[in-house]
Amino acid sequence: MKKLPRLSRLMVASLIVCALAVAGFSTHPQSAPVKAIVGGTLIDGFGGRPIPNSVIIIEGQRIKAVGQVGTLAIPKNAEIISTEGMTVLPGLWDMHVHLMINGHADYDHWDKTYPSLFESVIMPASAKQLLMAGVTSARDLGGPLKDSISVRDRINRGEIPGPTLYVSGPFIQHAPYPGTELFRWGVTGVEDARAKVRRLAEAGVNCIKLIDQDQMTMEEVMAVVDEAHKHRLPVVGHSHRPDEIRRGLKAGVDCFEHTGLSSAPEYPADIIEMIRERTAKMNLGPLFWTPTIEGLFNYEYLRDNREELDDPSWKVGLPENIIADIRESISHPDRLPYFQLTPSRRPTLARKFQQLRESGVVLLIGTDSGIPMKFHSQSTWKELEVWVNRLGVDPMMAIRAATYWPALAMKVDRDVGTVTEGKYADIIAVRGDALRFINLLQRVDIVIKRGQRYK
Repeated sequence: MKKLPRLSRLMVASLIVCALAVAGFSTHPQSAPVKAIVGGTLIDGFGGRPIPNSVIIIEGQRIKAVGQVGTLAIPKNAEIISTEGMTVLPGLWDMHVHLMINGHADYDHWDKTYPSLFESVIMPASAKQLLMAGVTSARDLGGPLKDSISVRDRINRGEIPGPTLYVSGPFIQHAPYPGTELFRWGVTGVEDARAKVRRLAEAGVNCIKLIDQDQMTMEEVMAVVDEAHKHRLPVVGHSHRPDEIRRGLKAGVDCFEHTGLSSAPEYPADIIEMIRERTAKMNLGPLFWTPTIEGLFNYEYLRDNREELDDPSWKVGLPENIIADIRESISHPDRLPYFQLTPSRRPTLARKFQQLRESGVVLLIGTDSGIPMKFHSQSTWKELEVWVNRLGVDPMMAIRAATYWPALAMKVDRDVGTVTEGKYADIIAVRGDALRFINLLQRVDIVIKRGQRYK
């Protein structure tokens, strides 16, 4: 990366102030009417050659101009943020998070103990951890309706820090598991299925999460998807079991989640054929899939190397009693029932991932963040790292799966997903070359969301 031309004293002073903020001397969002991000190598999200010595001018919440040092003038009143020696890229998306949980290993205990704190403490803590990790947009799949809407809207109003959220509210399924009725809604018949979706749509959710659809009647599944589409809401479908996928494809689910609970060596041939038939229908747009694969690859390493379980990043925003409760629940990661099948599942993952790539789906970065030992502050970069270093995905393609494509999937690509004139200034930066060393994203140095600097 080239050095910047000689700067004026005023610019140098501004750079020093910005460096102090990056170093941690200010933890509050920085606001200036005009900002200039200067000097870094820009990955704009479109997949083309990175732009060296980039300049990004921000006015208010949006990007005014994008160019290079020497060709794009920097306004005299701009706050200059130096990104020399850094990779600059769009803020990351995580397309599968659970704000209402924070890595605790005992769901029954958590669901009984903490619902009264979801809205006021737990979900805001999760949101802040995501933002500090460079996640400026996230899809929260499965949570109490009132709490999900409240936290999303408080973030949008600037009352609490967090990524821009796209929430589903409660899962839609055949019947809620005992004790989960607050965030899982069962349906009994076609009319009830439509009524539940209408209720969610009228409350203002951004998508519908469908789970265990292989336990519903096909008519109920069709009704859920049809009613959601009438309200212009995408449907996100569970895909752990083959019949969940078959029914979801038949009904027109827009995005599938996960890579399967079973240790079967690959997806059945008829499912792959159904996926190929769907992806060939270009008039329907892309078929999206969020594999949430990282935790399955990394469990055994984390089980045997537990230092990350004490990383302070996942404790941000949580009171000491909840931190202690989480730590106690994961004190013996080798004994957790949740992961006992993982060693037998892991060898099948690369093949299933490759089958999805070959079938024409658009893969998205999502993590299932919040499930046991998967912390909001760590999961997103780990998913990217596994894609690149374990599954052979080109780093640029992986970054686009966390920037460009999620914005398109949620139909907000006019406003976010790339570093482009007119879009919201959702921008992050890391020191070094993230295309060569994808795991640099574990330490995001600069986080700007809608023009506000948070880190």
